Amino acid sequence: MITIIDYAINNLRSVEKAFLSMEIPVRVSDDPNTIRAATKLVLPGVGAFADAIQNLKAKELWEPLIERVNSGAPLLGLCLGLQLLFSESEEFGRNLGLNLIPGKVVRLPADLKVPHIGWNQLRLKRQDPLLEGIFEGDFVYFVHSYYAKPADTADVLATTDYGLEFTAIVRRGSVWATQFHPEKSQTVGLKILRNFATL
Repeated sequence: MITIIDYAINNLRSVEKAFLSMEIPVRVSDDPNTIRAATKLVLPGVGAFADAIQNLKAKELWEPLIERVNSGAPLLGLCLGLQLLFSESEEFGRNLGLNLIPGKVVRLPADLKVPHIGWNQLRLKRQDPLLEGIFEGDFVYFVHSYYAKPADTADVLATTDYGLEFTAIVRRGSVWATQFHPEKSQTVGLKILRNFATL
């Protein structure tokens, strides 16, 4: 059973529907005890970094989430969910993240059209079970103004180009995350979600 974390800011229903369309058991929860007992976790998200962190803490989900991941439970972050996993973000000032992946979230350069909205191709950096059936050049759908810069490039599974090359997929231990929205990325995105479900 996959547990989608409900912290009152995310696009969790579209993620839930994506899993259900593939007949993958999933539940949405904002209960700390459910998070502590989860087999696998998904952290989706849209919106502002600071608001998301505040909500995770206000709903008492911050510590259960970190505890469960540190115990080895697989976690998949999506879009803002990826950014929250990093040490800090510069969005609206310096804000500390979950620090499950060392690194910083920074704004896309001012000379680019921001937010970045649309389809871009993946550049695969290394093999991983999450990328089973995913190929160099596959298109995925992005909506974001900030991107993550991991402290260790070994954490990067794939990048994309949008005026610069930036992180599209990361993995560190049992934590995976995508900057794009797999639930909106058609066949490619559904493959990634299925791969996570079968890890």
